[in-house]
Amino acid sequence: MDHHDFDFLHGSWRIHNRRLTERLVGATTWIEFDALHECRPILGGIGNVDEMTTSWNGGFRGFSLRLFDLAKRHWTINWASTMTGTLDPAVVGRFEGGVGTFLGRDHHKDTPVLARFLWSGITPVAAHWEQAFSTDEGVTWETNWHMHFDRIAT
Repeated sequence: MDHHDFDFLHGSWRIHNRRLTERLVGATTWIEFDALHECRPILGGIGNVDEMTTSWNGGFRGFSLRLFDLAKRHWTINWASTMTGTLDPAVVGRFEGGVGTFLGRDHHKDTPVLARFLWSGITPVAAHWEQAFSTDEGVTWETNWHMHFDRIAT
């Protein structure tokens, strides 16, 4: 694990998204939509920023900021979107065995949740990201969003 963990994400991607229609209510219906994604390194490579653009739900943009803490040897990931105009609470973690696991405290509506981001299936041309929420400190998880990344050839 080092500041090159997210180098695979630099460049242009097509993303196929699957999101639960509702969260934390036992929903089983998924909404699917596509997006475009651009990622680039910042600060000499110890971080990166990306922007996702989609026409889903009237169109929105999402933005991630990832920074590698050189002293603590972990990543902090922040997310913001045009759906809220706010910076969500950060998730923190690292890659082990080819899987990145990142955890943080958040709220869904008025319910406190432990949020988890997982990065897996990483190859030069594909990757998978998923988000899950837990209301019981990680005993059980509801996965509510999948992103399947396919690299756009340049």
